[in-house]
Amino acid sequence: MFETYELFLIILGYLSILFLVAYFAEKREREKRSIANNPYVYALSLAVYCTSWTLYGKAVSLV
Repeated sequence: MFETYELFLIILGYLSILFLVAYFAEKREREKRSIANNPYVYALSLAVYCTSWTLYGKAVSLV
């Protein structure tokens, strides 16, 4: 499906995006303008949390 180098580049790109988001969030927090107080961020994080537990519960019930 993917060549080894393609998979490596995809993983590297994904990790780079995660680190950039974390850097941006910490930079805003140092400026006392935290993005964690944003209602959109809260709703998105709650949706991700619920989705992950739903998938986990489904995977456990299949075993």
